[in-house]
Amino acid sequence: MLVSAVIYLCAAVLSVPIAKRLGLGAVLGYLLAGVLIGPHVLHLLGDQTEVMHFAEFGVVMMLFLIGLELRPSRLWEMRRPILGLGGLQVLLSTGLIALLLNTIDSLAWQTALAIGMTLALSSTAIVIQSLTERGLLKTQAGNNAFAVLLFQDIAVIPILALLPLLALGSGDLVGTDSHHGGGWIHNLPASVRVAVTLGTIAAIVVAGKYLATPVFRFIAETRLREIFTAFALLIVVAIAALMTSIGLSPALGTFLAGVVLAESEFRHELEADIEPFKGLLLGLFFITVGANIDFPLLFEQPVLVLGAVLGLFLVKAAVLALLASIFRMGARQGLLFTLALAQGGEFAFVLVSVARGANVFSAEIGNLISLVVALSMLISPLLILLYERLMSRATQQPRPDYDKEITPTCQIILAGYGRFGQVIGRLLSAQGHHLTILDHSPGQVELVRRFGNTVFYGDASRKDLLAAAGADEANLLIIAVDEPDKTLEIIHTAKTHFPHLKILARAIDRRHTYELMRSGIDGLRRETFDSALNLGLDALRLMGLSAAQASRAGELFRAHDEQSLKVLADLWGDDRSYGVAVRQRLEDLRQVLAADQQLAREAQQATPSPPEESR
Repeated sequence: MLVSAVIYLCAAVLSVPIAKRLGLGAVLGYLLAGVLIGPHVLHLLGDQTEVMHFAEFGVVMMLFLIGLELRPSRLWEMRRPILGLGGLQVLLSTGLIALLLNTIDSLAWQTALAIGMTLALSSTAIVIQSLTERGLLKTQAGNNAFAVLLFQDIAVIPILALLPLLALGSGDLVGTDSHHGGGWIHNLPASVRVAVTLGTIAAIVVAGKYLATPVFRFIAETRLREIFTAFALLIVVAIAALMTSIGLSPALGTFLAGVVLAESEFRHELEADIEPFKGLLLGLFFITVGANIDFPLLFEQPVLVLGAVLGLFLVKAAVLALLASIFRMGARQGLLFTLALAQGGEFAFVLVSVARGANVFSAEIGNLISLVVALSMLISPLLILLYERLMSRATQQPRPDYDKEITPTCQIILAGYGRFGQVIGRLLSAQGHHLTILDHSPGQVELVRRFGNTVFYGDASRKDLLAAAGADEANLLIIAVDEPDKTLEIIHTAKTHFPHLKILARAIDRRHTYELMRSGIDGLRRETFDSALNLGLDALRLMGLSAAQASRAGELFRAHDEQSLKVLADLWGDDRSYGVAVRQRLEDLRQVLAADQQLAREAQQATPSPPEESR
């Protein structure tokens, strides 16, 4: 196991950066790495079927993260492209492929229909990853492609139930597990299966809406990041296991859970914790796809295999192009939509296993389908790369209808929403600015949310969390946390990874002020300075100074103190020199105030007194 892990990691570390440097993209790099280390080239790995089942969790986690970006209201607004566009794509692709196979190869209609349903699906992992890394997921074509993929994930459930009914003879489902064969409810009456399915979905919704947040708060109170990460993984794995046990798509279950949790204040923290695992497992999945390409079969029947791959692309492209025209996507967006979805999908490997076990078609046909799908997945990133080279990126305009909720653009990120941050937040919100507010205290998040404020739990010193909060597009980061070291961590992260951000910060004390000045941020405010100065002015007025005299003293003190900060910041750390400078600055302040008071008295004496009558 350790040797295999070393091989996988070395393949990824070497191939992906090279592929990215050559402009091929990470997905194609992973696929080529799998081809090279697979059993047919360098012979470093054997059969990777079991590893692929594990790596499919990358797809599951990806759907969970996508769900976190979609609020239920947004998902409801997308019902037309999901049901209309996605439903038509699956039905037309299945029907056309089945008709061609039944006509050309004289296959039985059951076999042709099963192959049609298997090949009608596209690769969620490759499409989403390829479009995301090229910035095309937010385009009109990207949104429509996502809607089709979501419907396809839903369609896997009835397809799995239908395949055993298409058996040509007695099938014993040998070689299929509970996930592929329908789970423990497979032999129950239909009404019971429906009830269990609906009950499971309802349980996920209820638990996500009413139980998850209190548990998150309880765990977040420990301030142990690894426990929070463990609970995030537990949610994904537990839901996947639950859906698998009843024969449903685990990816669909985690997507639903993500949608339910999309309005939670812990959404950004969940994204940041799951993202690294998703990336690694998706990379492993792509490597196993490349390693499982059956090159001996390709070399034995190259004309048949390559003709089948070309036929698959042409048939699906024809259907997708027709739908792009019907839904008025335009020429460029329609072409991207067509090229993105024309390949086979990872669920084809699952459906082939079920169909072979149910005796819907032979092992030879199953091996051919698997090879065709794998080759189409290998070619798909090249098609998107070709599109990117041919079309100007400037023409890829986001579609406002679907982009706002999926990837909201934030003007300002406010880190810290305690007594200091709330004043800033209310002022900026009242002026119409859009804020994403983060706070690392679960108790504070819970408190302010009771009053209708939207605050997300999370540590803003983490790069991935800032990115999830919109740092790539935001203009300003305001740091209002009450921990000096945490403030400096956030500044370091922001300046390293998001150098375009302007940064304002809250200074806790004088030492912290000096450190912030050295960090080179755009501005700072000491949390107690203004309130303490105003209270001091009140004291001066109570001691006999007029309002004008007290205000003048305050202005001089503020100017002198700000000048002192610049002088003393360079001496901080040298106790002796700093102490001498502090005493000298204090004496200078006394002289400035005394001189100003003397000038005020002289000016008052030089002013003629008003006549007695006006008095």
